[in-house]
Formats: sequence, structure tokens, C-alpha cells
Amino acid sequence: MSTVKCLVWDLDNTLWNGTLLEGDDVGVSEELRTVIKTLDARGILQSVASKNDHDLAWAKLEELGLAGYFLLPRIGWQAKSVSVREIADRLRFAHDTIAFIDDQPTERAEVNHHLPTVRCYPAEAATGLAELPEFTPATITADSRRRREMYDAGFKREAGQAEFAGSDQDFLRSLELRMDIGRADAAELARVEELTLRTSQMNATGVHYSDETLRGLIADPRHEVLTATLTDRFGPHGAIGVLLLRTGPAAWHLKLLATSCRVVSFGAGAVILNWLADQAARNGVHLVADFRRTERNRMMEIAYRFAGFTTDPCVCLSTVEPSTLDGLQRLHLVPARQPAPATMRLRAPELAGRVGTA
Repeated sequence: MSTVKCLVWDLDNTLWNGTLLEGDDVGVSEELRTVIKTLDARGILQSVASKNDHDLAWAKLEELGLAGYFLLPRIGWQAKSVSVREIADRLRFAHDTIAFIDDQPTERAEVNHHLPTVRCYPAEAATGLAELPEFTPATITADSRRRREMYDAGFKREAGQAEFAGSDQDFLRSLELRMDIGRADAAELARVEELTLRTSQMNATGVHYSDETLRGLIADPRHEVLTATLTDRFGPHGAIGVLLLRTGPAAWHLKLLATSCRVVSFGAGAVILNWLADQAARNGVHLVADFRRTERNRMMEIAYRFAGFTTDPCVCLSTVEPSTLDGLQRLHLVPARQPAPATMRLRAPELAGRVGTA
């Protein structure tokens, strides 16, 4: 069973006790507050689908100190299946990763009729949701704990772009983007592994690196395991890239580059590749990048080609480890010094002097 990515709450007699429009003094139990906060800390998003007066219900959620936990609330008089579908579509989540909780069997049945893969729960199950396996992700990363904040920033960013009157390039400059590239440590391994597993369109080889393999690479002085994060004036994008690099005296071997599809339009992949090319040029070494074409990663091939990587022969290719991966190509670049990125600030380590051994 897949992990729930978003839980949609009914309000009356589900999230709170009583019916708001009947004048009840509604409140939320401490047990339910704990559930909401626990799921949020695990990276499970939460929303609302309620037949209610929007302004009154939202004001009550604010009064209760809970409004900030709920993204994309749908409070009005439309069918709850419509509300749940709108939330799923806006989040771009498959319906089988959405859960819905409501005290009314007829409302759960209506949602299940129109959205049969949405998981529905009765209100009396609410206090036990955090104990269920489908609400318990295998790993919880730093980005998991900030997922709500990241999605909220994304919605504000989209709204800002829709209102912006200038060019795309001017909008990127207005975002005040900042990329941080840093060496991964043991505490970040779950985040690195998650990126290699979840990223497909912008994964150069489609290979998943396990926790055990990553620990070995971090401990090896010939390897660099690097992560990239991105923030802007709206908030964090979180971890958006991972590089696995084997250093050597003649060539640096880029075993994997994976970046999030969410930041393609910001040119994040190009910034990472240009930074790496600049670092290699400073060290006087060539770059060799692994690439294996999959059904989904055509965009990554374009990124490599645009950065200047080719299939031209070079003696440095003989210095990298032989591959056992079917369909793998070795792309080659004679790097040159690169200017600083034009649309974002970059903070990254110096790799100079880390040439390892062949």
C-alpha cells in the first residue's frame, strides 16, 4: 500500500466537535491536534473539504491556531468529490495517495463513487491515523518536515509569476534565487537517496543509490557526494539536486547528476553543470559524465549537450572505472572557466586540490 501524501479533512463533527452553523461552540481535542502536527512533521500534507460558510469556518480554524496546517482548503457547498479532486489535481498527486476523513457515510460514499482510489476513513478513526502504516513514511527527511512550507511557497511563487508583467528572465531575477551546493554528510543520506529514487526526468542514469552505497562513497576520499538546495524570496524549494563525483588526476567522473523537475524552469541544472565545469577547469582536469537514456530523461541529455558534453574520444576516458551498466554512454567535456550565474546567487565549496588518485 502506497503512503498517503495528502489527508483531506471534513470539519463539522470530524476535525472539530459540533456543527459550526448551528451555533455550537466547536473545538478540537488535544489528541487530534497531536495527529495534525504529527502528520505534518512526517511530510504528509493536509487540506479541508467542508460544506460550510467559508469565511466563518476559516476564521474558526484561525482562532483554533490550525489554519496554517491546511493547504488549498475547499470550504463551500460543492460536492466533496469535486473538492477532493480539485485538491489532488492542484497538488498533482495521484488519487491513490489521497485520503479523506468524514463523519458522514453518505459523504464518504459519494467521494468513493467518483474517486474510487481515494482512501476514505470515518471520523472515529481520526485519533489513530498516525499509527496506520499508510500514514507512516519509511524515511523522514529535512525536506519532509518542511514539505507544507515548500508547497505553500510554490503556490505563492506561481501566483507571483502570473501577476508579473516582465520577461521570464526578469521574473527569475526578481525571485532572489540562491543555490547552496554542499558536501553531504551521514545525516543527509536519506535526502540524497530520496532524490536518486524519486527523480526520473532529470536523472542522468536512472540508477538508485542505496543508503549503504552512499555511506561508502562519502567515506571514500576519491569521491564527492554533493547536494544542492534552492531558496527564493517566497521560501524554500528544498533539496533539488545531487551529484556523485569520482575525482582523479586526469579526469573527474560524474557518475550521477539528478535534479528535481520542479526547478527546470529556473535553470538549476545548468547552474550546477557550469559550476562543476568551472571547478574542473581550475584543476586542469577533464570531465566525464555517465548518461543512460531512459523513457523519461531526454531533458537531462539535452542539459548535458547544452553544457558542451560530447561523445568525442579522449585518452582520459581510459582513466575512469569501467561500467557494467547496459546502455551507458560516457560523455566528455574539456572544461573552461565559467562566469557566475546571472539569475541566482551561488554558494558552493572549492573542489580545488581534491584530485584523489586514479
